[in-house]
Amino acid sequence: MSEKKSQYKTISEVAEILNLVNQKTGKLLTHTLRFWEKEFKQVKPKIFAGKRRYYDDATINTLKKIKYLLKDKGMTIKGVKKALSSLDNNIDVIEKSTINPIELKSKVKKISDLIKKLKN
Repeated sequence: MSEKKSQYKTISEVAEILNLVNQKTGKLLTHTLRFWEKEFKQVKPKIFAGKRRYYDDATINTLKKIKYLLKDKGMTIKGVKKALSSLDNNIDVIEKSTINPIELKSKVKKISDLIKKLKN
């Protein structure tokens, strides 16, 4: 069991990592993780004896992205599903920014069009 502990985190540990805590009571919001598990196919905790959930690093990183997009960016669940399933999943939760190549290309085109107008 000690090997599992080093590789995996419990639902309470993940809730602490993600800072999913009720501000009034200080209780961990583990129900949020269970809800996200049902909503997002990318979240698949390992379930060992006793039906306890254990999360690996890849799943925790996915949960960080989900939390960032839902809570910080204000996206809908449908929007987050779309963002996570896209091939260009370039979400950097550490820098609190998103990198979307399509939007970037569009903005560069707008800027180049403005420069052309200014030159004329």
